Amino acid sequence: MQIPLNEFRADLLHWVAQAQAGEVIEITSHDQPVARVIGIPSAQPAGLTRLKTLGAVQWVGGKPNLLSPIQLADGGSEGTPLSSIVLEERG
Repeated sequence: MQIPLNEFRADLLHWVAQAQAGEVIEITSHDQPVARVIGIPSAQPAGLTRLKTLGAVQWVGGKPNLLSPIQLADGGSEGTPLSSIVLEERG
């Protein structure tokens, strides 16, 4: 939307509100665009805070209730659990 500079000055708050609502305002002088006013998007929370805000996850306090560890076998046969191998490597 293009508006003359004098009209922009006369009703500045209106045009700023329009830009904040997503409208792109081009200010003109002698019918030539001289400036563009755009709104700044509101800050969106990131990561888990964003998911919590969207309702995709919820936290009720405390530690997570995790599943039991899975024992991995070598090639489908019974073998040494991976956790045991890691403990041996650490020692």
